[in-house]
Amino acid sequence: MTSRFTELSIDCHDPERLAEFWCAVLDFEVIDRGEGMVEIGSWTPTAEAVRARQMPPTLVFLRVPEGKAVKDRLHLDVSPVDAGTEKEVARLTALGATRADVGQGPDRGWVVMADPDTSDYQF
Repeated sequence: MTSRFTELSIDCHDPERLAEFWCAVLDFEVIDRGEGMVEIGSWTPTAEAVRARQMPPTLVFLRVPEGKAVKDRLHLDVSPVDAGTEKEVARLTALGATRADVGQGPDRGWVVMADPDTSDYQF
């Protein structure tokens, strides 16, 4: 018997705003929404599909009243598919992301960014 990784739940202040942002970043679609919750994904899960094989997890944004208190212990790594890093950074910035300094140093092969919900917080 095994389990499947089906959703990644993310607490936030504005689920609609973050869902819109991450849909644009990942080319996902909204697949469910409810009171204080929006779920996005690249496919629409069904019980049969989940049982049949491992599929990419969906992202579920959940409204919470409290702010972030400490550094995140989880982050999403994304890689540009059809553009260079600087073009993708410009696109993500236009969507509302901001560059973040988490002590990564200047000579890394990646750029650290914060999504619109976490850009108000210091790391």
